[in-house]
Amino acid sequence: MQQFEFVHPQLFWLLLLLPLLVVWYLWKRKQQTAALQISSIKGFKTGKNWLARVRPLLFVLRLLALAAIIVAMARPRTVDESTRIKTTKGIDIVIAVDVSASMLARDLKPNRLEALKSVAARFINNRPNDRIGVVEYAGESYTKTPLTSDKTIVLSAMKDINYNTIIEGGTAIGMGLATAVNRLKESTAKSKVIILMTDGENNSGFIDPKIASELAVEFGIKVYTIGLGTKGNALSPIGIRPDGSFQYGMQQVDIDEELLKEIAEVTSGQYFRATSTTKLNEIYEEINKLEKTDIEELKFKSYDEKYRPLIFLALALLGLEWLLRYTVFRSFV
Repeated sequence: MQQFEFVHPQLFWLLLLLPLLVVWYLWKRKQQTAALQISSIKGFKTGKNWLARVRPLLFVLRLLALAAIIVAMARPRTVDESTRIKTTKGIDIVIAVDVSASMLARDLKPNRLEALKSVAARFINNRPNDRIGVVEYAGESYTKTPLTSDKTIVLSAMKDINYNTIIEGGTAIGMGLATAVNRLKESTAKSKVIILMTDGENNSGFIDPKIASELAVEFGIKVYTIGLGTKGNALSPIGIRPDGSFQYGMQQVDIDEELLKEIAEVTSGQYFRATSTTKLNEIYEEINKLEKTDIEELKFKSYDEKYRPLIFLALALLGLEWLLRYTVFRSFV
């Protein structure tokens, strides 16, 4: 990006001398002009001499030369600035998303899953220098996308997360956590983080969440756990109609907060409770602040000085003034 600047803009105050020089020139010229009083000019041949009329041109040339010198002294130049971002070993993050049927509950708007996807997408966009992966889990778990720095892929994967009947039903928190750990165990990042989200209790899968959290500790992985859902009752799916659509009814929100707190504490993370979309957004902002990536910004500036043409212009004007003074205006100056 190119910018134009003056290194010494304060020197423009010298331009105020130009009006004073004009006043001085007019006053001096009036004093230097000789006057002869005679009773009549009859008998004298009169005529108009154009050289006398354009004589002030010499002073104008000198003023223009002085103005060019002042502007040159202010050192005009263009600055071409380029920036390069250099990151040290950043942060590798895996977002583990519960996609069980209860995630369609409507206590978060429009439902828990869609609210989660929207907020997580903003979080991903705020982490341009980190690698991010996505894991889905319900009664079993699998990797939606491995760790990648290509945010387009991650955002597309997050957008494509939907409830489906392909994954076995239930909530296998241990399976989801273990799969996320597996994605991070060989990472060489300076910090490895899992964001585990669920709205229920561990009731499926063959891996105990506590064992999965011990694996996370072994590989130096920090786990932030988020419990999704209001406290009390929520409008949740309670059955499927013949046409395949869900029938909704009020159900008690049961989140195993003790388990989520224990996982976070053991792995040096934190537990959060998201009772609304606004609260969920605040939680992600908090995690974003807690997990900072060291970024070194290198700026390169290329300067192109523009004062030289002004100096040459001033010299040319002074040269022209000198030439006219001692040639064309020699007998008049």
